[in-house]
Amino acid sequence: MDNLTPEQRRKNMQAIKSTATKDEVRLAKALWNLGYRYRKNNKKIFGKPDITFAKYKIAIFIDSEFFHGKDWETQQLRIKSNREYWIPKIERNRKRDIEVNTFLLSENWTVLRFWSKEIQKELDKCLEKIEQEIALSKNTNVSTNTI
Repeated sequence: MDNLTPEQRRKNMQAIKSTATKDEVRLAKALWNLGYRYRKNNKKIFGKPDITFAKYKIAIFIDSEFFHGKDWETQQLRIKSNREYWIPKIERNRKRDIEVNTFLLSENWTVLRFWSKEIQKELDKCLEKIEQEIALSKNTNVSTNTI
């Protein structure tokens, strides 16, 4: 049972952002400051990645631990209120993440997924991983375009 009134719950849920979250903005600004140019929430790319480098076919997602079910087997036991809503919702999100990954990989995209906490606590490691993938893509494009 929910400990908030329906009106309080509605206001809380409306305040949850789906784009331009603090962690997305933090990563985007860090990439911009390093000189990288990207697209945010590109609707033309299946799954609407948070950040895309179309030239290199790199899609980046920043996933919330709760809504995308980090450590789901143990964390679902912690959900106490409205379980009949949250458990199927989060399981569907996890399934959709797999579908998006599978499709993008089949289209030769590189998919990078970071948890919000990774962006908050290990931004440098996340940036390093992205830079490695860009460098790898540059090298791959150069080697396939030269004869």
